[in-house]
Formats: sequence, structure tokens, C-alpha cells
Amino acid sequence: MTDPTRNAGFTLLHAVLAKGRPLDAALDSLPRIEPRDKAAAHRLAACVLRHVGTLDAVLEPYLRRDPPPELRIILRMGAAAFLFLDTPAHAAVATSVELARSRKLTPFAGLVNAVLRKVVATGPAALEELDMPRLDTPAWAWASWGKEARAIAEAHAHEAALDVSALPGFVPEGGLALPSGSYRFPAGTPVMDIPGFAEGKIWVQDAAAALPAKLLAAQKGERVLDLCAAPGGKTAQLCAAGAAVTAVERDKSRMATLRGNLERLHLAAETVLADATSWQPPSPFSAILLDAPCSATGTARRHPELLHIRKARDIDTVTALQDKLLDAAAAMLAPGGRLIYAVCSLQPQEGAARVDAACERLGLKRDPLSLPELPEAVTAQGDIRTHPGLWPAQGGMDGFFIARLVRA
Repeated sequence: MTDPTRNAGFTLLHAVLAKGRPLDAALDSLPRIEPRDKAAAHRLAACVLRHVGTLDAVLEPYLRRDPPPELRIILRMGAAAFLFLDTPAHAAVATSVELARSRKLTPFAGLVNAVLRKVVATGPAALEELDMPRLDTPAWAWASWGKEARAIAEAHAHEAALDVSALPGFVPEGGLALPSGSYRFPAGTPVMDIPGFAEGKIWVQDAAAALPAKLLAAQKGERVLDLCAAPGGKTAQLCAAGAAVTAVERDKSRMATLRGNLERLHLAAETVLADATSWQPPSPFSAILLDAPCSATGTARRHPELLHIRKARDIDTVTALQDKLLDAAAAMLAPGGRLIYAVCSLQPQEGAARVDAACERLGLKRDPLSLPELPEAVTAQGDIRTHPGLWPAQGGMDGFFIARLVRA
């Protein structure tokens, strides 16, 4: 009988690598499966996606020709289970052979057995001479990250911790208090088990993702506009600060998530289901937060499939949308008001380049930011650029670009 974890893991990897589907979406589409097996399948699939280049380099000496894509997935899974997930050698080999048979690849079962037996015989020594960060990062991404590429890629090899934000005055028991105000729990911690979640006191939000709303510095009673607001973590921060928040989101499903999150947290905001590029408010706002749609490469620790399903050419599509959103946000900004532009991207085209263009096009200027708890993230222009290689002792953080703009 095929191991359910391996079977589900194969389904997830095939969905990502052959069909370009996000891993979470593929996970939600799995047939009925025990929660424990589902979690293990996700862990195995994510491990393979983090180390595709390394796994291929390990397998290459034992393959005379390029195997069919489905067979390569099985070989990668077996090698990953043994090399990175502490699966016993015999189990890593046997489950892979059985998976090949169950997937109608029986003629290749002998090859799977032979190749993986050689991998386990060599053991972890197979990794010693490999430049794993470079192998596991697509060339287009590595080239775009400049001098920080290696630190980012090294951080991508590890599962991200669970960060939460909390309502003012509440301290989640057992969490590591980060200098930025977030609380950190070990990777894999079920958020439902954290004290305060059931009572609506905390919500999941990476430490870097909590910075844009913090840097907007909304005042109590201030009218604040949150554009592209779902799933609502930043909206919750602004509401918790006492601001009068209008949250705009164009996707109906994502808006339902935002409203549900606010309800769970006992927070209130005006919610508007509309396209931010065309919606017009009755009056301008003194503070606007635009967390724009982007390539999301800054979240690759949490979504390791991103670097496999994104292509360099995709960046042009999102930058065009970012420009439209900046145009719209500038038109909604009151004289003397401030605009925070943020993206969870590591790509320079989506960060400083967009702000440079907006300042030239819209008559805006940068209002330099400071971040005493993370001074190394402040750029020469006064923007904030976080990446997974920062705070290595605490476990890193997502990649974000943040800039504050005002009218010239």
C-alpha cells in the first residue's frame, strides 16, 4: 500500500512543478486525508521545493539520461526525505519505489531503487562540496538580489518561524518578544494553540509585514485609508491604534477573509469592495497605506514554490499595476498627508524604482524613514528594505520594501 504522505506529497509537487499552482492551493485541493499525513506531505513537498537544485545535483551522477518529470519528482522526494528530513534509509528507498509503482511508473521502479540506494550509501557527504544556496536559487532571482543574494538564499533553506501581532496590552505567553513589537514562536507552532488566539487577541503576521502600518504612525481618531487591504493584518494594526480606517479590497473572497478577521479580533473598519485604481473616496485622506500586489518573492521562506512558478518577465506585469495604484493613492492624498508604499518583494524594480518613478511622475517626495530596532534595513535613500537574511539569530524575516511619500 502506498504511503499516504508520499502519495500526497507527489500530488502537491506535481501541481506546483508541472502546473504552476501555488502550494497552499494544491494543499487545499487534496482529497480527504488525515491531518497528520497532510501536514507531513506539505513538509516533504516544501523541503523538495527549497532544495530542487541541490537534489538534482545529488541525483545527477547516477542518471544516464534525463528522467521523465514524474520520475524526477519521486527521486527528489526520496533524496529529500533521507538527506533533509531524517527519514531512515530503508524507508526513503522503499516508499519511493512503491510510489513509482502506484503512479504507473513500474518499469522505472528498479531505477528508483538503484539510484536512491546510491544516494543513501553516500549519505550527507553528497552535500559537502555543493554550493547549496546558489543551486537552490533561480539565476534570475540571484542576479536581482545583488550583494545580499547569498544571505537571502541561505535563509530560504529554513522554514520560517511563526510571528504574531497582538492587541495593545496583550502579551502572548511563550512568545519571543521581537524588538519591532511582534512575537515569535517556533516554526510549525499551531496558531490556534497560542494563548489569546481563541479570544481574538492575536493574529498571524510576519515581523516585517507589521512594519508598514507601524511606520504610517496612525493617530487615534485619524482617518486612514488601507488600499489592497486583505487579508487584514495591517487593517487590524491601524484599527488597534485607534484610527478610523477605510479598507479597500477588490477581491470578494479576500474581502470576506478580511471582514472575518476583523470580527474575530473585535475590531471595526469601514470596508469597501472596489478596485483601488478606480475607486474615489468622498474626501481625501491624511494617511494612506498601500501594500501593493507584487511578485511576493519576499515570502519565499513561507511559500517555497514562488521561485519556481515566478519568472523574470512576470515583474513587468506587477510593476505596471503598482504604478496605477500609486497614481490612484496620490490622488486620494490630502495636502500635507503621508503615503506608505510597501511590497513583500525582494525585486528592486518593485521597490525603489517604483518610488523614483512616482516621485518624478506625481510630484511626490520621499520622507525618509528610520528604524532604530533594525538600522541595517534603512537604505541610503531613507527607504526600508528587509530580507530573510536579517536578524539571523532570531530566525530572519520576510522581505519587504517600504517607503514614505509626501507631496512636494
